[in-house]
Amino acid sequence: MKNMPEKRLITILKKHSGRDQKGHVSVRHQGGRQKRYYRMMDFKRDKRDNEGKIIGIEYDPNRTAYIALVAYKDGERRYILHPEGVKKGDAIISSENAPIRPGNATVLKNIPLGTFIHNIELYPSKGGQIAKSAGNYAVVIAKDDTYADIRLPSKEVRKIMLDCWVTIGQISNIGHKLEKIGKAGRARLMGIRPTVRGVAQNPRSHPHGGGEGKTGEGMTPKTPWGKSARGTRTRKRNKWSNKFIVKRRK
Repeated sequence: MKNMPEKRLITILKKHSGRDQKGHVSVRHQGGRQKRYYRMMDFKRDKRDNEGKIIGIEYDPNRTAYIALVAYKDGERRYILHPEGVKKGDAIISSENAPIRPGNATVLKNIPLGTFIHNIELYPSKGGQIAKSAGNYAVVIAKDDTYADIRLPSKEVRKIMLDCWVTIGQISNIGHKLEKIGKAGRARLMGIRPTVRGVAQNPRSHPHGGGEGKTGEGMTPKTPWGKSARGTRTRKRNKWSNKFIVKRRK
């Protein structure tokens, strides 16, 4: 595995520690961490009909999946998500006529049913937005004249336009979900601050707080702001994109 990232494809990633533009904490449990470089990723895969070669597979601190460095014949280099089974030295291509092989990108209308795909566009030419983390993949289960039915990693089935581009295969680092952080110090280096249970806090700090001895969460578990928690659906009932969802995730 390649150790040092490509210098022309990195930039310092600014850390906000969960603060918004007013300086208030808007995302809890985030703090200081080690300095990171952001790797500029090619989610659009828009270098069409130009074969590239995998010249390195790298660890990326900003995502759970590994990334692959691709060198094209014109000298340009780009980072893509590393698909499972693609090795250093393999050739990949982004084309409407691309072979159905892991790492290649093509339009959804050319993908056979039952194929594993990732880095899926929701709108043509916008870039991949779905199935981009370690071990993830979606499956093409049906097609009609305009849309394909895709079973997403959450088991939701959703309609996506046939003109959208996708990458073939499953994303690498399948065993990521089995990894244990191991100690608190490593979590702090990752920018993760401690999480305190609501029942261990004061009544003014959390709805679960207060009481003599162990009291538990009560009848209705709540967030620190009093909203219902644990299993309550929050998606808008009349959201415009509901019509594209064939089967809800569980």
